Amino acid sequence: MKVLIVGQGGREHALAWKLAQSPSVTKVFCAPGNAGTALDAENVAIAANDLPGLLDFAESEQIGLTVVGPEAPLVDGIVDLFTDAGLTIFGPSRLAAELEGSKIFCKQVLRKANVATADFQIFDQADAAIAYVREHAVRDIVIKADGLAAGKGVLVCRRLDESIAAIRQIMVDRAYGAAGDRIIVEECLEGEEASILAIVDGKTIVPLAASQDHKRALDGDAGPNTGGMGAYSPAKAVDEPTMDAIVEQVLIPTMHQMNRAQRTFRGVLYAGLMLTDQGPKVLEYNVRFGDPETQPVLMRLESDLAEILLAAARGQLDQIAQPTWDPRPAVCVVMAADGYPGEYQRGLPVRGLEDAAQLEQVKVFHAGTKSVDGQVQTNGGRVLGVTAIGSSIPDAKLRAYRAVKCVRWDGAWCRKDISDRAR
Repeated sequence: MKVLIVGQGGREHALAWKLAQSPSVTKVFCAPGNAGTALDAENVAIAANDLPGLLDFAESEQIGLTVVGPEAPLVDGIVDLFTDAGLTIFGPSRLAAELEGSKIFCKQVLRKANVATADFQIFDQADAAIAYVREHAVRDIVIKADGLAAGKGVLVCRRLDESIAAIRQIMVDRAYGAAGDRIIVEECLEGEEASILAIVDGKTIVPLAASQDHKRALDGDAGPNTGGMGAYSPAKAVDEPTMDAIVEQVLIPTMHQMNRAQRTFRGVLYAGLMLTDQGPKVLEYNVRFGDPETQPVLMRLESDLAEILLAAARGQLDQIAQPTWDPRPAVCVVMAADGYPGEYQRGLPVRGLEDAAQLEQVKVFHAGTKSVDGQVQTNGGRVLGVTAIGSSIPDAKLRAYRAVKCVRWDGAWCRKDISDRAR
């Protein structure tokens, strides 16, 4: 079976690496891919948003399974397009993908499903939102752009002036374009964060190993939100009873509500959760594999990923065995470009990748890279996801940071405390 992966980030490199290990997979293509996916798959020069081009390629190459990495093609309806053409594709339909495409729609689903989430208000005018936070002297709140904003449209505000500035940034300055036509103003939940990725086929839910992302740019969870500066798995805060509660109180009711709304969900249902004193509460849903959570999770997966994704795409998850996991933990450290999550330079030569590749139990997943005349160069804000598996969280962290020290480019940086909350 030939497999096509859509996307070009660290998540897609991890998917390519893992799917290539399947006995049923004869070839893996990645469109458009990066310098790292070229090592584990064959890159195809088709953009992730070129849906007709992707369809033509899948048909001409007789692709047996397409796996969509980023959210934008899902929201744009790539699954509907491929399904109508008779092709097997893993991911939610356009209607189901609105769970991520609109944070307001997500909140409405959670409310109808009676799933716990933060209290919220919806606004389509900046003046009304500012008046609300002024009137209620609201502090410790979260301002969210409604639409897709590449993981950056969520602003945590601790003071009133920060809240007002965030509203203006999104709705007046249009920092995230049309994604900021509407916003959510919601309470800031306190507790331990966890990411739960579950493979679902509309009727069966298969949770993957829990992980914990690090969204803030700087050590100690300071600085602005990013697309994720690192992750580790398993998440210490999610023990077996907690996972059971998440499945029963969060995932199952959400799936039932989506079915009632005739938006049956197939693909990855990714719940970003806050584990509060009152139990798990949903921060947001994503409708695809997380990045960088996918990297440590797939490092630990022992089962055949192609078998799992193919069964989900066909609505046959109940016919395969539950996934098995390496009991050892894994840690992923994101190496970023100078200036990220703001402006940054591209095209800088990356050195030391060969040295890092020699280290045991380490895999360097490429995210924002490209190959120019055989030289790997930076091509994004999050450049690499250096991932290691170890006998313990401290051991996995040590191995990951040892590999980080091998790799250099001008301005390279990373957080130094990835996984410390697990201790």
